[in-house]
Amino acid sequence: MARPTPEQLAAARDRTIDDVIAPGLSVLFCGINPGLYSGATGYHFARPGNRFWAALHRAGFTPRQLDPSEQDELLDHGIGITNLAARTTARADELSTAELRDGAERLGELVERYHPLAVAIVGISAYRTAFDRPNARVGKQPHTVRGAPLWALPNPSGLNAHYQLPALVAAFGELREATRH
Repeated sequence: MARPTPEQLAAARDRTIDDVIAPGLSVLFCGINPGLYSGATGYHFARPGNRFWAALHRAGFTPRQLDPSEQDELLDHGIGITNLAARTTARADELSTAELRDGAERLGELVERYHPLAVAIVGISAYRTAFDRPNARVGKQPHTVRGAPLWALPNPSGLNAHYQLPALVAAFGELREATRH
């Protein structure tokens, strides 16, 4: 995957990326929104330094670490990806509370349509805002998204210094164990 130029990154603002989704997934991962790097490449969690793909593999969801350009292979492993907010921004803090809450509603509609066994919001702060759960902690949540068990996971961005890769893998691993069938 070629690294986007500064011009391509600037042009990526407000683009959208297609969901990676199909009926009957084990887990539907839900990011906050695509960053400029993802918008420029068209791939979820594409920025170098994002630890989503490494955490996914090391937690046992995939047999090898996939490259973002291989995101469609996730469907073969019962995994999908969507976002709370579809539009690409430079930073997640450019999103409004209303956008995140609208995203939670859209996520519910996706769950009703595709019936994943579980949903995982990747970004605890965005989860707290989108679902109006200001005291939520990482892990399985006490409520569901239209019947699907709901998990809140740490943001895998390399900018999230609170969670290093081993802690991310542990959080993803708990979800993996809970969704094995």
